[in-house]
Amino acid sequence: MATIEDAARLLEIYTPYITDTAITFEYEVPSVKEFEARIEKVLEKFPYLVAVEQNRIVGYAYASSYKTRAAYQWSVETSIYMDLDYQGSGIGSILYRKLFELLQKQRVRNVYACVTLPNSKSEAIHKKFGFTLIGRFHNVGYKLNEWHDTGWFEKHLDLESDTPEQVIPIGDIGL
Repeated sequence: MATIEDAARLLEIYTPYITDTAITFEYEVPSVKEFEARIEKVLEKFPYLVAVEQNRIVGYAYASSYKTRAAYQWSVETSIYMDLDYQGSGIGSILYRKLFELLQKQRVRNVYACVTLPNSKSEAIHKKFGFTLIGRFHNVGYKLNEWHDTGWFEKHLDLESDTPEQVIPIGDIGL
């Protein structure tokens, strides 16, 4: 699980996605302090996982609330970022597998991912884990001097009951 002490390294992984790609629509690299606050916010309720190879964080994945209104509490949006040297290594799949396992234990029902299109690597990992493309927003973001589409992907987690039970905060799940 990530800690605020990981913020600088996580930001180091995230920065090239901000500065060199349209994978994230963020324009400015946040400060380490801002990134620490983001980690803390996620960990109030959901998992924020890191992958470590040879004592170095090489990727991370987390879930956050899909929307703030009460009726959406069983739905999350996921994000995953890998050190560029570790893309395609299989570590992202390990992160996602563990993330979905934890979300299921938390009683989360629906998982969404917003992917800038085209993005073959992100599309592939989401399809691999059973996501389906449910919608495309055309020209929704402008970055790096061009308009970009996003695709919304959806995955339903298998739960035993159709009756929703209170989502369990990640801190209350035995890890």
